[in-house]
Amino acid sequence: MGALPPAPIESTELQTAIRVARRMLLAYGDITDFDVFAYAQAHGGLREALRILLRALGAEPGNERQAGPRCPAAHPEDPSPCRGPIVVTILDQANAGADGCEHHATRLLASLTDGRPVAKPDAPAGIALKVFRAAGHTRPFAWREAGQ
Repeated sequence: MGALPPAPIESTELQTAIRVARRMLLAYGDITDFDVFAYAQAHGGLREALRILLRALGAEPGNERQAGPRCPAAHPEDPSPCRGPIVVTILDQANAGADGCEHHATRLLASLTDGRPVAKPDAPAGIALKVFRAAGHTRPFAWREAGQ
């Protein structure tokens, strides 16, 4: 009788991700003669392999829809990126506030009842008034509308 095979090494998430990625490359490395169904299947498999790999590396995206941090005034469901630096604080009725770029501050203010903008000390002159006026022409929860 021969020697027993070595004990299996405990599989880590990274090892699993590598194994899945290799299988995906073998299965979908050559797309010659693929039909539409095969492309969809390959896309799903490669997407899952990348997700596993990113999770193993501690870099899996959560529910955020853009890369990088956004201002505190950006609603978690709002996919739009910040447009410029933080320029105002939006205060609610209880004087709780969230700092925001002009874009997200406008959207937050439009979605609040009795909110008000307060310019940051280094903000351009008139920015609070600009945000206030823009919020008056912005629908509440604008990010819930298609294409917003």
